[in-house]
Amino acid sequence: METGNTIRLRLTLHYDGSDFHGWQIQPGQRTVQGELQAALSRLADRPRNVVGSGRTDTGVHATGQVASVDMSSSWTPADLLRSLNAVLPSDIWVQSVRRAAPGFHPRYDAVARTYTYRIGTGPEAASPFHAPWCWALPCTLDRRLLDLGARALVGKHSFRAFAKSGQPERGDLCSVSAAGWSEWSLGFRFDITADRYLHRMVRYLVGTLVDVARLRRPLDDVAELLELDRSLECSPPAPPQGLFLARVEYPNDAAGAHDSQPSERRTAPA
Repeated sequence: METGNTIRLRLTLHYDGSDFHGWQIQPGQRTVQGELQAALSRLADRPRNVVGSGRTDTGVHATGQVASVDMSSSWTPADLLRSLNAVLPSDIWVQSVRRAAPGFHPRYDAVARTYTYRIGTGPEAASPFHAPWCWALPCTLDRRLLDLGARALVGKHSFRAFAKSGQPERGDLCSVSAAGWSEWSLGFRFDITADRYLHRMVRYLVGTLVDVARLRRPLDDVAELLELDRSLECSPPAPPQGLFLARVEYPNDAAGAHDSQPSERRTAPA
């Protein structure tokens, strides 16, 4: 929260999750939050706590993670942006720094999050310049079945069957406002937007939809899993390297922030 000498700033981050043990700080592990917090503490010359919009698992990437930090009011967004990108490791990049409204919380104020999952179906996806950022799966996928499976996800459902573990205190209901597949230069891309997600939910969804599109299980399984048919289990999760946290949305598209000072645009790995 802002005080006379402190302001809250909102950061939008890109990171390559390949060498991170996820977002959240964990003892003895390299994490995105840990690296970011260390860099901000170094710049502030005192310990700084960073709050993120949500956790990403080991190996998962981001092109739209949002975080907040309280810094001295002597820091301008533009100065902090330049300084952070000068001291952060090369697999984290700050796209923008904005001054946030008092009380802004990246996690609790978010109204929707969009994840993207990329599957490379051609042989070139196995290249070391592509494989770290997609699921290299050289096979034929039935696009019609992919689309029909994604369509079944839209709406408010219990996604307990598509999660590693539940969240008893919050329940298993998630409202999916959009889910669909599109062509990607190396194969297919899945985009899903929802108000919340269960643990590993997107990866379990992708793994199941891919099995449907490979004719390894019937399309009807998707709807039956959403109805919690206990005779069924979802497919194994898709691997983490194809998953990106792409965007976090806030009320009025303002994200509780103003005085935006974005840096030059950087695209995700191709």
